[in-house]
Amino acid sequence: MIVLGSDSAGTELKQHILKYLDENGYEYSDCGENKDYPDIAETVCKKIVSGEADKGILICGTGIGISMAANKVKGIRAAACSDYFSAKYTRLHNDANVLCLGGRVISYGLASELVNVFLNTEFEGGRHAARVEKIMKLEEK
Repeated sequence: MIVLGSDSAGTELKQHILKYLDENGYEYSDCGENKDYPDIAETVCKKIVSGEADKGILICGTGIGISMAANKVKGIRAAACSDYFSAKYTRLHNDANVLCLGGRVISYGLASELVNVFLNTEFEGGRHAARVEKIMKLEEK
């Protein structure tokens, strides 16, 4: 299950991503839009940490502000990505559970590629598991 949300700057890109998810048979829940990106980030991220969803996609103007808000939620590893390599390796090496995109900075075609690689790349584990564990322990400090 994938959960999505956006602020007003990400609404159009989110609609494109919803269409992409429909066309490719993904199960998802749309949490809607909120003019204040910290609020929609919290809504989406709480669904992930509760186990209601496996991964999330958040969209604001640049992807940066919403990723900062998302990463304040305990248990979330959100990454703002605007290129294929980053979207792939944030899953492969960082086990990111939220992809953050910028509605004002990436095209629909690129967004589809980023969503595809994010959703279809498995965490590699191994030496990276210990690093992810260290990241998560930072929440306890």
